[in-house]
Amino acid sequence: MPPGWHGFGALGPIASAFVVTAVVEGKAGVRELLGKMALWRVGLAWFLLSVFSPFLLLSVAVIVLSAVGTPLRDVVNLTPGSLGVVAWMVGVFYGVGEEPGWRGFALPQLQRGRSALSATVILAVLWFFWHTPFFFYRYELSLSSLSGFFLGLLAGAIWLTCLYNSTGGSVLMCVLWHTAFNVVNVPEVVAPSALAIMSALVMVAGVVVVMVFKHATLSREAKVVGYAPLTRSD
Repeated sequence: MPPGWHGFGALGPIASAFVVTAVVEGKAGVRELLGKMALWRVGLAWFLLSVFSPFLLLSVAVIVLSAVGTPLRDVVNLTPGSLGVVAWMVGVFYGVGEEPGWRGFALPQLQRGRSALSATVILAVLWFFWHTPFFFYRYELSLSSLSGFFLGLLAGAIWLTCLYNSTGGSVLMCVLWHTAFNVVNVPEVVAPSALAIMSALVMVAGVVVVMVFKHATLSREAKVVGYAPLTRSD
């Protein structure tokens, strides 16, 4: 199967979000979901973090590798051939397709009656198993690789929960961050060593979010963005 075909997997989360929302909550629920997908008034700082922080991660990786003597051409392969790979399109496709499902629908549902951290851990597990088809043709099947993949997903999920709750439930900001992160994580363009550094930095960001913000919200906000206020916290 051509690599680009797995991009159609992104239709699953967004389609499920709209179908289930329409069945359970009707037109009002669909309008609310569409509103979150268009919510762009979030403050300049959060907008800049959503769009540019993945590129900052890549810049840090380049600086670190350059400091140990790795030439830039061996870190980022910006040739006409690499820029034309289907992975660019797939990366954008997944950012747009996944977030309305994971953050637009699942996260607020899971945050009903749970802390943001508990909801995020549950969501990360579901997100991990949703990637199961990838394991058979894109990743090496080993305990260490799968463990590393899950920890990366968990850290990313924590950061996206922080972004979602801090912006009043803006799915658009999550889409922008996810898309930008995919763009700077194309294996055909960015060296594996740089990808590893960026993944490690996302894990650090996840730890910082948990340490700095309360488990109940993973943000400075007093409550999570969901369908009901929290009734308990971790």
